[in-house]
Amino acid sequence: MKYKPHKYQTFAIEFIKNNPIAAILLDMGMGKTSIVLTALNYLMFESFEVTKVLIIAPLRVARNTWSDEIRKWDHLNGLRYSIAVGTAAERRKALMADADIYIINRENVPWLVEESGLPFDYDCVIVDELSSFKNWQAKRFKALMKVRPRIRRIVGLTGTPSSNGLMDLFAEFKVLDMGQRLGRFISQYRLNYFKPDRMNGPIVYTYKLLPGAEERIYDKISDITISMKAADYLEMPELISTEYKVYLDDAEREKYEEMKDELVLQLPGGEITAANAASLSGKLCQLANGAIYDDDGSVNAFHERKLDALEDLIEAANGKPIMVAYWFKHDLSRITERLKHLKVNFEKLDSDKSIENWNAGDLQVGLIHPASAGHGLNLQSGGNVIVWFGITWSLELYQQTIARLWRQGQTSGTVTVIHIVTDGTVDERILKALAAKDNTQKALIDAVKAEVVMHGR
Repeated sequence: MKYKPHKYQTFAIEFIKNNPIAAILLDMGMGKTSIVLTALNYLMFESFEVTKVLIIAPLRVARNTWSDEIRKWDHLNGLRYSIAVGTAAERRKALMADADIYIINRENVPWLVEESGLPFDYDCVIVDELSSFKNWQAKRFKALMKVRPRIRRIVGLTGTPSSNGLMDLFAEFKVLDMGQRLGRFISQYRLNYFKPDRMNGPIVYTYKLLPGAEERIYDKISDITISMKAADYLEMPELISTEYKVYLDDAEREKYEEMKDELVLQLPGGEITAANAASLSGKLCQLANGAIYDDDGSVNAFHERKLDALEDLIEAANGKPIMVAYWFKHDLSRITERLKHLKVNFEKLDSDKSIENWNAGDLQVGLIHPASAGHGLNLQSGGNVIVWFGITWSLELYQQTIARLWRQGQTSGTVTVIHIVTDGTVDERILKALAAKDNTQKALIDAVKAEVVMHGR
């Protein structure tokens, strides 16, 4: 696919090329991966300033996202990558492979630095989700700091760098500049910018900013930092649509294909009608989402790939509100269970009170069913990111739901729509139909026909 960057993406690419230390504070879904890879491609093969790159990312992002993006864009086809996840032996083999870019999950940074026995000879490091290095006492932070002097170029990426307040910035920026801007020691940072708030004798529980400290902190880091929330870099308003791919393992893929084949074989002979096409596609959608109803209405769990992806997206949002669109009742119950486990503040947006809470910014996650996201429902004050956990065939419901955030009164400048898509399933056909703005019934029947043809082969 040909890469046509938005103006803000071009700005960020140039910033990375021109700054050996760069903090890119970029909202979710705005193409941070393609921005970084485009800059790396230039630095490696045009200016020859970089020879070996290490990308540190959350596990599932390390496993799939970066490699997907390299394969997606024509101009990145020359980049050779190696994904170092799995067992220690698998990681070591991947790190010894001949490649330009090595991708590792953040949990294995201590292993890489202290146990792998391999030289740390990366002249460029990308920290995807810089906010996961906000704890200056964590093993991963300490390990990366040991080798930080060897790194000539470093890029930190995150959407929200200070979800717990500006105290988080100390460790994140020390990883980037070794303490040059905010100080080398947390005690020095606290003394310069904060004062004790809640205390019990000599024990300080919380700190609050000194007068003018916020502006001084921002001024200190401004030379190496760009924020894509700033309207200066965005054409307003802008709708950004992305896919977050998840992948079934071999056993799950085999089971999906087997169940799909059985469902196709159950179709009555003759022409495929809207009724049986709807039934079949509904079953396939359930499988893609991770669970399926039995004939007696009980739920069979199939996989948790989309739940894991949603967890990743919530972490990446770092406390920023996300609206999650679901389709089936078992989607709602499974999402709810996961959010409770994560201790995320959420509500189903189906009452005046829940909508009021969402618009007040009191919720991390708002759950919405497209059929209840009717015309005129104003939700734009509560956030600007919508994640499709389960995708609908209905173009009208799809557009209505997005329009709850993408409308007049949306102050963020961008609305990001993220589709969690299970690779190689009916999810991909639905997205194509929506993109082509096909009418629901025709697209649905065509998709089922395609499944039957594929089965016939």
